Amino acid sequence: MRVTDYPRRAAYEAVAAVHRDGAYANLVLPHVLRDLRLHGRDAAFATELTYGTLRHQGTLDAIVGAAANRDMTRIDPPARDALRLGAYQVLHTRVPAHAAVSATVDLVRSVAPGATGFANAVLREVAAHDLDAWIARVAPPYDQDPVAHLAVSDSHPQWIVRAFAEALGGDLDEVTRLLIEDNQRPPVHLCARPGRIDAVELADQAGGAPGAFSPYAVYLPGGAPGDLPAILDGRAHVQDEGSQLVALALADAPLDGTDERWLDLCAGPGGKAGLLGAIAAERGAHLTAIEVAEHRARLVEQAVRGLPVTVLHQDGRSDLPGEFDRILVDAPCTGLGSLRRRPEARWRRQPSDLPPLTRLQRELLTAALRAARPGGVVAYVTCSPHLVETQVTVTEAARRSGVAVDFVDARPVLPAGMPGLGSGPTVQLWPHRHGTDAMFLALLRRG
Repeated sequence: MRVTDYPRRAAYEAVAAVHRDGAYANLVLPHVLRDLRLHGRDAAFATELTYGTLRHQGTLDAIVGAAANRDMTRIDPPARDALRLGAYQVLHTRVPAHAAVSATVDLVRSVAPGATGFANAVLREVAAHDLDAWIARVAPPYDQDPVAHLAVSDSHPQWIVRAFAEALGGDLDEVTRLLIEDNQRPPVHLCARPGRIDAVELADQAGGAPGAFSPYAVYLPGGAPGDLPAILDGRAHVQDEGSQLVALALADAPLDGTDERWLDLCAGPGGKAGLLGAIAAERGAHLTAIEVAEHRARLVEQAVRGLPVTVLHQDGRSDLPGEFDRILVDAPCTGLGSLRRRPEARWRRQPSDLPPLTRLQRELLTAALRAARPGGVVAYVTCSPHLVETQVTVTEAARRSGVAVDFVDARPVLPAGMPGLGSGPTVQLWPHRHGTDAMFLALLRRG
């Protein structure tokens, strides 16, 4: 590869690692950029190619497969990933088509020499039509099968499109807006830890802007937030505004009686524990943070350093005393609410993942309801809008818990003026409505 093609090489190495090794782009790409010594515009271009290709993979595969006149599974993986990158450049970027084709053929020559001529022919065919023309060719007609059409046109598996449609009450126009938003580059959100720095000061230091809803949120236009002094010294952390809002809802839910013993039942990697711990410090409360995975428990310990938080490495389903005033259950889930941040997840998750996850969610929420004192409040949170992981899990866990449970309307606890919160008592946040990940929130009070 020529030196000028190192950004494309970086993107290829990251995409190939995702598909070959099951890597996560947000973890592997920084190492690739560092190894190739890419900075500034080159690093930004490599990042765009990586995430853009992964987000649009379903559409790109349909187009490349049609241009090649063969199923994508019959193309050798190195050539396949290179072709995806090339097709993304041709159809989604301002790179001139001839330059994208030439650079991708050079890339194929270095990673799959026997496929050079094939790649050249396929990419020239891709470049012969614009994206709209390709969608009209490869996607099922909308009026015949809207879910299948949207799955191809907006690059999501059909089962996920269907799950979104069910959660949005069958409104396909709104589903389309959600899918489009899922394919955009998400902003970076910071959380200013209360008592350590306020959002305005953090925004000034970081070159960002205070958030729309959370009083602690700051929006960044880009960059490397991990290098900010406020992040390095623990006055702030990176956290989606939706995650801040659901943690704040638990902290602000009305409560009678004592308010000193708080519990985070699934604390790793520590973002919500860090925010709750900072709030607890201001209120004279203490947070117990439980995490079953040892390496994630260590991350929680780092995240809550200096805060009134005790970290326990154990299973959240273990017997706990029924003495906690406020409990957070941020349950493991499919992560369908954060696909814009983790684009590869949409191609890895399967409907078969749901039964074991929902069983775990019910067991964790049941444990939390039993660990709450009478009158205590439990917040059940998932980063997924799938109805089986949200409404069904909450209803079933409340029914099976063996304790009296009342739902608390979550809407009044969230910031005034937030649009699109539905009819309650639970709340579903959305990227296209609120600019957050699709976080679900249910507040339950033990009788």
